[in-house]
Amino acid sequence: MDKPLDLLKRLGVETQPNGDLSVYSPIDGAPIATLQNASNGEIEDTIARAKAAFIKWRDVPAPRRGELVRLWGEELRKSKEDIAQLISLEVGKILQEGLGEVQEAIDMCDLCVGQSRQLFGRTITSERASHRIMEQWHPLGPVAIITAFNFPCAVFAWNAANALICGDSIILKPSEKSPLSGMATLQALLRAIDKFGSDAPGGLAQGIIGGVEQSKELVYSRDIALVSATGSTEMGRSVAVAVAERFGKRILELGGNNAMIVTEHANLELALRAIVFGAVGTAGQRCTSLRRLFIHHTQKDALIKKIKTAYASLNIGNPLEDQSLVGPLIDAPAYMMFKNGIQDALDEGGTLLIGGERVLEEQYPDGYYVSPAVFEMPSQTQAMKAECFTPILYIVPYEDFDQALEMHNDVPQGLSSCIISDNMREVERFISASGSDCGMANVNIGPSGAEIGGAFGGEKETGGDRETGSDAWKNYMRRTTNSINYSTDMPLAQGISFGD
Repeated sequence: MDKPLDLLKRLGVETQPNGDLSVYSPIDGAPIATLQNASNGEIEDTIARAKAAFIKWRDVPAPRRGELVRLWGEELRKSKEDIAQLISLEVGKILQEGLGEVQEAIDMCDLCVGQSRQLFGRTITSERASHRIMEQWHPLGPVAIITAFNFPCAVFAWNAANALICGDSIILKPSEKSPLSGMATLQALLRAIDKFGSDAPGGLAQGIIGGVEQSKELVYSRDIALVSATGSTEMGRSVAVAVAERFGKRILELGGNNAMIVTEHANLELALRAIVFGAVGTAGQRCTSLRRLFIHHTQKDALIKKIKTAYASLNIGNPLEDQSLVGPLIDAPAYMMFKNGIQDALDEGGTLLIGGERVLEEQYPDGYYVSPAVFEMPSQTQAMKAECFTPILYIVPYEDFDQALEMHNDVPQGLSSCIISDNMREVERFISASGSDCGMANVNIGPSGAEIGGAFGGEKETGGDRETGSDAWKNYMRRTTNSINYSTDMPLAQGISFGD
């Protein structure tokens, strides 16, 4: 492991020795660096530069804009190991997950390079003779990207790559818990802009450091056309109201409380692999983490036995060490959330099957490592309906498939979901209109690990918006409808005659 400041220097991330934001590593609680929170005046200047940059960038042809994103992908490839190492240091992910996150950003760049040549509208038949109707998509304006701590690189890239090919300028406000990884990803983009040349105006991509107050400055600014915010449902609710009041656009990626149904026709070995990574990956601190597990009663005992064996063999430790599979929680408040979640499950009649303890405290007194917990619950309780952003897995047996679906959908969140079954009717029902009510419904895989080719996002209190693939680029543009008359007459729609 390189020294943190050497790593930051290599990545081009500037720190301020006397800054007012201290960044600590969840690995051992040690300080990594200090940064300076942006003042209101600095944020106003940043927004003004983004607005001026947009005026120029929107006129650059979209395929040319795609070339910038291609160069960004190349810079990310060069810095992949360093950024991944920084993510592990700052977020606590195991190194393989950090590498996977940077790869997501690279994949997003590759996708958007091709997408830059396909920002197409449609031609519509007109009811009037010698007329044609055409829809076009145009650049939207400055985009503010407010990221959460757990994916400081990928989520920024999802939004920024889309925004850039769509002709928008961008401002990154990374989480105050992981600002260094976000800024390292931005620095890779700035290096690409330097190589791109004069077509990229100054202020096209910028970043500001801060917390809630700095985020509010972006959210309330009428010069920010789109706010993309990732985080808790509580945060998203306040952002949605503020942006709606000024008639801005928003993309919200909020809480997930994801479930798996393991049916009587399931392959249990397949289910086990999906369960373990889904529930303990990133120490349960993913919006797509598996939290609720509904098992057919005939499979329950056998699968629980396998889960307990797998959990007992988990290597918990320093995420930068190769043998570690589970790193630390991000900070002390996350550990308190874990403890409270354990107590809530016990209070509601849950039986703790394994885990639920703080570990490695002597080795890392200021790091919050826990053994992932598994509960068997008597039913789907109230505690299960509130997302606990930690590695707690609740198991509920079921007898009837309709009962499992009802419990699956009976939560406020609706991000990711999955079913493990070899039965075609169960699978088709799960992904049908009367099945999972989530934005993503997976079959024979877990809820985590979404690919950038499909639109990412969820329903209900997850926000209802989408990022990454498919046609998510439309969120970063505005649509116009053009009616074109190529005759010398002036026929009116609906056959109206006026003054003839």
